[in-house]
Amino acid sequence: MKPNSILFGMSFAVAANIAVAAEPAPVIEVTAGNSVSGNSSSLSEQLGNLERKLDARNRAQVNVQRQLDDLQNEVNELRGITELHTYQLSQVLDRQRELYQELDRRVSEALKPANQVPTSISAPTDNAGSVNYSSNLTENEAYDRAVNMVLKDKRYEQAIPEFEAFNQKYPNSSYAANAHYWLGQLLFNKGELTRARQEFDVVVSQFPDSSKRSDALLKLAMVEQKENNKGKAIAIYQKLLAEYPNSSAAKLAQPRLKSLKQ
Repeated sequence: MKPNSILFGMSFAVAANIAVAAEPAPVIEVTAGNSVSGNSSSLSEQLGNLERKLDARNRAQVNVQRQLDDLQNEVNELRGITELHTYQLSQVLDRQRELYQELDRRVSEALKPANQVPTSISAPTDNAGSVNYSSNLTENEAYDRAVNMVLKDKRYEQAIPEFEAFNQKYPNSSYAANAHYWLGQLLFNKGELTRARQEFDVVVSQFPDSSKRSDALLKLAMVEQKENNKGKAIAIYQKLLAEYPNSSAAKLAQPRLKSLKQ
């Protein structure tokens, strides 16, 4: 039995060695390891480059946003300045309108002959607030100068060439109708009826929407009446009453028309 046991043990040992020899030995691939290491290094560099690019882009975006914020602040500041100037200009123009309404009323009273308006009837001020006022300061100054010669200085003779120069320089002015009317009134008071008629006729024919048109019709009829053109005077008075029946000029025209028909 002993030799058999030994043989069996030897056979088992040999089989065990064969089995162990049959198992694959562990292999370390040096080349593959180097490749992985190289890829890791390249990937790290790419990530580093990408991070640097992202940082640069973020800084650029921050700079652009800062510039946009600065521009927006400047725009807001300019908008505020513009709104302030617009408000101030609006106040100036509103004040100017008030002054011109008062000037218009005072000129009307100053130039009206003493015997023209009965004590029970005030000077014509129809639609005084409907006059359009100019935003041209030079134009305003020229009109002011002519008006002030009448109101402040009482220099009626010198005011005539001032109004003539204004009408020639600013034919399309928003004050044109008034300027022609006041020039006609100055000439009427001076007794230059032919020239006065021309100025009043300009107001009637060229400025149909003017608040001075009814007054100009009245003065045209008065010119004809002074020149003994009874038929023309009656026709103009009737035209005035038909077109402006409720005006102050119409109230002044009624007794004159009645006297001509007697």
